[in-house]
Order: sequence, then C-alpha cells, then structure tokens
Amino acid sequence: MRQVEGARDLAAMAGAGGASEVACDGCLRRSWLIARLSGNIELAWAARRPLPAVLSLADGELIAALAGEQRRRVEQEYERFDAGAALQRCADRAITAVCRCDQRYPTRLSELTDAPAVLHVLGDAARFVELTGADCAGIVGARRATPYGLEQARGLGRGLASAGVTVVSGMALGIDSAAHTGALDVGGATVAVLAGGPERAYPASKRQLHAQIAATGAVMSEMPPGTAARRWGFPARNRVIAALGQLTVVVEAGERSGSLITAALCLDLGRDVAAVPGLVTSTASAGTNALIADGARLVRGAGDVLELLYGAAAPVLSDIAARSGALPADLGELLERVGRGRDTVAALTADGLGLDAVLAGLAQLELRGRVRRGAGGRYVCCA
Repeated sequence: MRQVEGARDLAAMAGAGGASEVACDGCLRRSWLIARLSGNIELAWAARRPLPAVLSLADGELIAALAGEQRRRVEQEYERFDAGAALQRCADRAITAVCRCDQRYPTRLSELTDAPAVLHVLGDAARFVELTGADCAGIVGARRATPYGLEQARGLGRGLASAGVTVVSGMALGIDSAAHTGALDVGGATVAVLAGGPERAYPASKRQLHAQIAATGAVMSEMPPGTAARRWGFPARNRVIAALGQLTVVVEAGERSGSLITAALCLDLGRDVAAVPGLVTSTASAGTNALIADGARLVRGAGDVLELLYGAAAPVLSDIAARSGALPADLGELLERVGRGRDTVAALTADGLGLDAVLAGLAQLELRGRVRRGAGGRYVCCA
C-alpha cells in the first residue's frame, strides 16, 4: 500500500498548473475501478443497461454487478490499489487529477447524479479551473458533417470564444473539431472532453488539434491515463459536456445522432438546448430540425447563443471583432468584397486589385476559416 506522505509529494508534481491539492484515495480508487471494469461496462451498455444507473452504483455494487467470474480478483486488486502509483502515472504525463472532494472540481459537474470521481486534466490546472468556472457553451454535432455544418460550427466557436465564452466539445471528427478550431482561430478558450485517457489524441488524426487545446485550454477525461476509449465512453463523455455548458448547441445531427443524447442530457439537467437549422431535405440536419420543431432555440450564429446566455446584456459581435482587430485592413476589405458577391478571382480583380494580392489574400482568408472555395471556383464567406 502507498504511503500518504509520498502521495502528497507526487501530487505536488502532478499537472502543469502546479496545484498542491491532492486527489483523495477514495476518488482515485473509484476512477481506477471504472477503468478496470471498462470492458464489463461496455457489455452492460451494449445490453442496453442504462449507463447512468451503472455509473451511479457504489464500488462494491459495481463489482458485484459487473465483474462476474473475475469478482474475487477485482476485489483483491481493489484492496491493493495504490493511490501514490496512480498519482505518479498522472505526474509522468503532466496530468492533474481533480477529484470530487477538491474545491477545483467544476460546480456544474456536481449536478450529475453519476458525476465522475476524478477529472484527469491535461493542460494548466489553474487555467482549467478558470475556463470551467466561466461561462461555457457546448457545441456538438455530426462526425460526417457537411461543409455548411463545418462552417457554422467553426463560426460559432470563433464568435463565442471572441466574447470570452469557453467552448466545450469532444474533439471528434466533424462538428466538434470545427468548433474547437474556431475558438483557437481567435486565440480563445476551449476545453475538450475525451472518452479515453486525456493524453491520447482521439481520433489519432487530430493530434495537432489535441496538442493545441492542451497548450492553450484543457483536455480532460474521467478516465485515467493509459485508458483506451470504448464505445460506452462517448455517451459518458457527452454527459460531461452537457453538464459543463450552461447551454449546448447542436450543429447538424441525423435522426439517430449521438449528439441528440447530449441534448437530452441537457434537458434533464435543466440546461438550454439550441440547434442550427439545416435544409429540410438534408438527412444531416434531420435531428437538428426536429429539435427546433420540439422547442429547441434556433441559432443563426454566435450572436443568438450570446443572447441566450446574457439576454439584453449580450455583447455585440461586431464590436468584439473591432476591438480584437481580427483581420488586417486589406483582408477585411477582400472579405467584404466576397460577401458582396464578388466571389470569383476574376470579379475581385476587375477593378484594379492585383492578381497576386487577391490570390494571397484569399489563401490567408481560407487558412483563417473566413472563406472557402465552393463549386465553380466561387468563394463563399464562412460563418
């Protein structure tokens, strides 16, 4: 068994934030147990056993219900659990363990009946506390997103982060990653919630995005480092996103999208649910359009989300953009021309602008996510 003083010394090393708080033994053991029984939880979830009911079980009940023939072995491992070793694994990966007994634990997460015992945070711990204690909005949606959906998600991330709102999402392909990217575009705050260990970029193709979020915001998971993501971990991750945000915006979702689970969780928590409308003929927007029909707030852009958060006191996005100097004057002028309908290179150079300057400017605007090239070589302003 570990020595308590040794665990405290290790905790002082854990995480980039330099926090001295120590995750308690009971919470660390609970976190270990969830990871140890992750495969068993997967089977229970696949058998349609309600995940909140499983994750709300006490430790002994969880072992009895799920361990099966391994019950005695798991009980022995549970008794021998070494909190100091768990803290060392976190420290080795610059991860901070924030448990439910810690004052840094986000208040909004405490509203969950099955709140995670420990949050494993990759990134500065103090920054994590600041971001999750501030105004937060979840942005979720389809992995197989359309260009329209990606534009909307990135625009929402950009606009909300510019206004000082923490953008929370799951770093999945499609809408989630676009929302994070939008926040990063303007140097804003974003938090990624993962289904597996926080040090593992998931999907692996998003390693660069994962590194950027960890460096400037925070990546977090209820699963300890080294834990592989399983299917049940994604709906479990969704409940954390739903709880952290004061509201959640769904951008593109099919009729059976997992994002609709997040929306339902928000409603259970008394949080607002909003959705971006799509074409009524688009299967990619069937879920979001249904949410709006059922009473979700319609979102046309970040301004609508800010109004939901702040009411009449909502900041004006045009004022935010002016204060932030989001674009140099030449790029701003070029973007305005595209928005007025001069959407081809020929049209943009027709009144004297040099071809090289136009092509260079369009490339910069594409890199910043402000325009995209559409059909026939025409440029379209992004949200």
